[in-house]
Amino acid sequence: MGTGGIARNSRLLVIAVAIATLLIAVHSVVSQLSGPKVYDPGSTEVSVEAGERFEIRVADGAADGFRWIIAAPRPDPAVLKPAGNHLEPDEPAPSGKGGTRYFDFEAVGEGRTDLRLLHCRRCTTGDADAGGADGGRSINFRITVG
Repeated sequence: MGTGGIARNSRLLVIAVAIATLLIAVHSVVSQLSGPKVYDPGSTEVSVEAGERFEIRVADGAADGFRWIIAAPRPDPAVLKPAGNHLEPDEPAPSGKGGTRYFDFEAVGEGRTDLRLLHCRRCTTGDADAGGADGGRSINFRITVG
């Protein structure tokens, strides 16, 4: 008769583990479907939590020869880590060249840092001029990680 309690406890443990696994799976699916928060140039004050991923979206017309870069000085790597970028072409693509550029970031640790995106024609990631000689423009963001 003593083994009946062990079997019941084992079943309860299996059920608890199954429920926990299901909740984790649901959370993962919802997180992937909802995707990271997206900020536009009008949202220059960005507040996120450590570990959170987010994107900054800018219009990108590659046909004009200009491109967006993360300008110097680079954001504090203890606060913010760049995680790549990607272009989503316009639909339907009138010229096949325009679209929206998304810069991906991961909030690393608590603090504040500045992020500057530079739209320039002949530029490198070390460019610090807010436009330079080629007539580019820049967008400044203040990132707060809590």
